[in-house]
Amino acid sequence: MPDRAVSSTDPQRPLAPAELLELDRRHVWHPYGPMPGRTAPLPVESASGVRLRLAEEFCGRRELVDGMSSWWSAVHGYNHPVLNEAARTQLGRMSHVMFGGLTHEPAVRLARRLVEITPEGLEHVFLADSGSVSVEVAVKMCLQYWRSRGQPDKRRLMTWRGGYHGDTWQPMSVCDPEGGMHGLWSGVLPEQVFAGAPPAGFDAPPEADYVRHLRETLARHAHELAAVVVEPVVQGAGGMRFHSPAYVRALRELCDEYDVLLVLDEIATGFGRTGALFAAEHAGITPDVMCLGKALTGGYLTLAATLCTSRVAEGISRGEVPVLAHGPTFMGNPLAAAVADASVGLLLEGDWAGEVRRVEAGLRAGLSGAEAIPGVREVRVLGAIGVLQLDHEVDMAAATRAAAHEGVWLRPFRDMVYAMPPYVTGDEDLAAVCAALRAAAAEG
Repeated sequence: MPDRAVSSTDPQRPLAPAELLELDRRHVWHPYGPMPGRTAPLPVESASGVRLRLAEEFCGRRELVDGMSSWWSAVHGYNHPVLNEAARTQLGRMSHVMFGGLTHEPAVRLARRLVEITPEGLEHVFLADSGSVSVEVAVKMCLQYWRSRGQPDKRRLMTWRGGYHGDTWQPMSVCDPEGGMHGLWSGVLPEQVFAGAPPAGFDAPPEADYVRHLRETLARHAHELAAVVVEPVVQGAGGMRFHSPAYVRALRELCDEYDVLLVLDEIATGFGRTGALFAAEHAGITPDVMCLGKALTGGYLTLAATLCTSRVAEGISRGEVPVLAHGPTFMGNPLAAAVADASVGLLLEGDWAGEVRRVEAGLRAGLSGAEAIPGVREVRVLGAIGVLQLDHEVDMAAATRAAAHEGVWLRPFRDMVYAMPPYVTGDEDLAAVCAALRAAAAEG
């Protein structure tokens, strides 16, 4: 009751940091956390460039360089004038209008741009709420495609181990069922087909035995498979593993041979993170369906997109139910679409490839020799991604404090400490990110 009384008396009264954290602990549920919370989060009062401004000191710091791009989305940094202006301009027109029966310029412009920049053949764009929902939509597209084709028994999905595709129902079913975050739901989720994890190494020569394993797995289940769903080149939250683009090419060829759709989840890898605008470009292929999110709006608003080929769209539209039965309330939100179009434009008009190469070089130099740190098993760098793989479960609290002492915000998980900094991170700040990674690994 005291909380409600305070809010109703003076809802605009600024909250002191201690009060904010107490209210947070009592009422706010954070990702992958208990309720009430046991570890106090850091209160952020503002953000600009690559820095987060804290409401109070943490480890002697009021500002931290963001080494995470806010879960890989804020590729341009924070408070960017171009994106701010896009949001302000659109707010002056309309922040939202339903997409059923109506359309508007921000959504149309964004869809056109996405079709222009994604692999050739992806012609149709479904604008969704979040990355996980975009995977739900992709699965629904594939299931409905086969039902429209008169093959409703093709309703299972194939993937490889080590993946992560989101926290809603169908995406959870293609996350790793053992090492992933969703083992709790084993026996409840749809049972999908899992191949072994792809061999490690972006530059490693492809292993013929593994390609044979993919072929055998797909051939055995082709009659019941609607689609293969994978993250190309980089498996993100499932373990930050890198693999050869050759395996993505192999999947494209096998899916064509056995008449199975291929879905690429580029929510984390899209918009330049791996050094190509989309990771599919490393493999030189076009999927039947592609999922985008995270960096789509530059970290400003939640928005995702599911793109598909004309084959998929026309197949659905010729079916007994000739519509894709999905329509979120905030589908095609004008505010998010306007900012997304501005964000993608900002990326394309700048030297994003040069910036990612510079970040990659800085990560390689700054993490060179980090294998000598006790507990570090492997160092991995690809594009604007740097990973220190540990030989033990990370002590998140200790690792976070160690990074903050270096003036950097990191969010380690499981058995790794990693960074995905904004592309605009300067060389000095990048050196600080590397120092923080090393310190976090040493302490965590």
